[in-house]
Amino acid sequence: MSKWANDLVMDAALDYIAGATVMHACTTLDATPTLAEVSAASLADVAMAGGDFSKANGDTNGRKVTVAAKSAVPVDASGTAVDIALVDGSVVRYVTTCTSQVLTSGNTVNFPAWDIEIADPA
Repeated sequence: MSKWANDLVMDAALDYIAGATVMHACTTLDATPTLAEVSAASLADVAMAGGDFSKANGDTNGRKVTVAAKSAVPVDASGTAVDIALVDGSVVRYVTTCTSQVLTSGNTVNFPAWDIEIADPA
């Protein structure tokens, strides 16, 4: 039996992620972080809008959403950033790891563009 999913199925999940309104650089987060945990672990944050997310075919298969780069984001607290969280006003929508980077309050940080990819059913 074949496995298949319409691109609209994957796009619905990516649209939910793309509804995030803030991106945070955080110290280590739990496996299922709450909004309060993200806020407490946040070292830098930047507002996100619909135009900061673009969907396309995945690099290998499936679909992806690219999160736009953000430059010169003010660092609010000192620490080592190891996670990136996408949140809206009430829920954590997506968390991933990033290259570990020491951030110092008063400086700025750049978020490079990055992808979230959902593979076709295998």
